[in-house]
Amino acid sequence: MDPSPLVTDEIDAGAEFLQRLHASRPVTAACWLREADDEERYLYAAIDGLTVDNSGAAYVEVLRIANAMKDHYIDPFRVKLIGPDHPVARAVRDVYLRYPGRIPTRFPGRVFAGGTAAEVYIYPPVGGPAPADVPAGSWPSP
Repeated sequence: MDPSPLVTDEIDAGAEFLQRLHASRPVTAACWLREADDEERYLYAAIDGLTVDNSGAAYVEVLRIANAMKDHYIDPFRVKLIGPDHPVARAVRDVYLRYPGRIPTRFPGRVFAGGTAAEVYIYPPVGGPAPADVPAGSWPSP
C-alpha cells in the first residue's frame, strides 16, 4: 500500500500545533517525517529541556494543545517530542543553517538524520520569541 502524501491540511495543522507548543516551550526544530520502512508519518518537535523525567508532562501538553485546536486536527499519537540532541533535531537544524530563511523545505526520498526517509517536510524555525519566564526542563502541572 502506498501511503498518501502529506497534504496542506496536515501541514497547516502542524504549523498551528507548533506555534501553540512554542508558546509554552521553545521549539528549536520541527518536521514531518515518514521513514522509508514506515507507512505513517510523524510530526517531530525538538523541545529545549525535554528529559525522561518531564516527558510525561510534555505529552500531557501535547494532548491539551491537540484538544484545544478548533480549526485543524492533529493526531496527538503522531507527535514525537524529541530533545535538541536527537538525530532528527540535528538534521533539521543543519537544514536551517544551510538554507536560512522562513521557507519550508520538502525532501522526498533521501537520507535524513542517519536513516532513509520516504518523505520529509521541514518547518521553518517557529516564529515568535520563546517563553523566557519558564525554567528549562520544567513543565506545568496538568
